[in-house]
Amino acid sequence: MSTLAAVLVGLVAALHLGFLVLEMFLWDTPRGRAAFGLTPEFAAESKVMAANQGLYNGFLAAGLAWGLVSGREDVRLFFLGCVVIAGAYGGATVGPKIWLVQALPAVVAFLVVLVA
Repeated sequence: MSTLAAVLVGLVAALHLGFLVLEMFLWDTPRGRAAFGLTPEFAAESKVMAANQGLYNGFLAAGLAWGLVSGREDVRLFFLGCVVIAGAYGGATVGPKIWLVQALPAVVAFLVVLVA
C-alpha cells in the first residue's frame, strides 16, 4: 500500500473518530451544537439518537483501522465504500455539507487505494 493511500485512509478514520466524539459525548455541549447547528432543545431531545449515530461512526473508524493494520485492501475498500454511501445518503437527506465533509474524503481515499 502506498504511503498516500495509508495516510488518506487514516484521515478518513480520524474524521470518523471525531464524529464519534462529537455525536456521543459533545452533542449537547456548545461545541457539539455549533458543529451541527443545533438548538439546545433539539440537542437535548436527540442526544440518545446522536450517540447511536456516533457509535456507528466508531465502527467505520475501527473497520478502516483494521484495514490499515491488516494490510487488507478489500477491508479498506469495503469500509471506505460504506463511508461513501453514508456520506451520499447524509448529503441527500440532511445537507450537502456532508458530501464535502464525509463522502468526498472517502471517495478520494477509495480511488487512491485502488490505484496504489
